Amino acid sequence: MNNSVTNTARLLGAGLRALLVLTLVTGVIYPLVITGIAQGLFHSTANGSQITADGKVVGSSLIGQAYDLPLKKGQVTPEPDLKWFQGRPANGLGRNSVNTQYKLLLSGATNLSADNEDLVKQVEEAKAAVVEENSVPGHTVEPSQVPADAVTSSGSGLDPDISPQYAELQVHRVAERSGLPVAEVQRLVDEHIEGRTLGFIGEPRVNVLELNIALRDLVAKS
Repeated sequence: MNNSVTNTARLLGAGLRALLVLTLVTGVIYPLVITGIAQGLFHSTANGSQITADGKVVGSSLIGQAYDLPLKKGQVTPEPDLKWFQGRPANGLGRNSVNTQYKLLLSGATNLSADNEDLVKQVEEAKAAVVEENSVPGHTVEPSQVPADAVTSSGSGLDPDISPQYAELQVHRVAERSGLPVAEVQRLVDEHIEGRTLGFIGEPRVNVLELNIALRDLVAKS
C-alpha cells in the first residue's frame, strides 16, 4: 500500500514538473523569443504595418480606408471626398457603430456570381460614377478607360491598393480639386507605384493611404 502511494506521488510530482517546464518553455520563453525576433527583424510588420503622419498612426498599409465627406442630414451613404484619391469599392461588408473610421464589421466579398443582376447593376453604376467624377474640363474619361479595380471590391473588401491605371485615371480630378499642376500629381503617382513582389508575384499597385499622405504634404507646400 505504501509503495503504491509513493509511486503515485512520484508520478504526480514528475507530471507536475513536466507541466511547469513545458509551461515555462512554450508559454513564456518561446513567445518572448519569437516576439523579440519579430520586433528586431520585422518591426513594422509585427506591429501591424502602421503608417504614420505627423508623428501619429493614421492607418495600416494592409487595410484600405474610405475618403468620404461628412454625412449630410438625411443621408445614409456618404459621398466621396473627391479631393483625395479613392480606393476600391468595399461592397459585401457588414457595418458597425464601433469602428467609425472604417465602419467595417468583417471582411468579405459580395459572393455574387459574375452574371448576378445586382452585381452587374453595382458595376455599371460604379463605372458611370467613376467616369462622371473624373471627367473635368479639358479631360474626359471614357468608360473603356475604367479598370476593373475601380468598380469591384476585392475578395476581402479591405484592399489598401489600387492599380496604377486607376490612380492615373484620377490624376486630373485630384489636380483640379487641389489646385495643383497635373504633372505634379502624376509625379506623385509615379513615385508611389510598387512593382510585383520579388519581381513576379502579384501586380503593380499603389497604396492609397500613402499616396494621399504625400498629396496632403504637397498641397501644404504649394
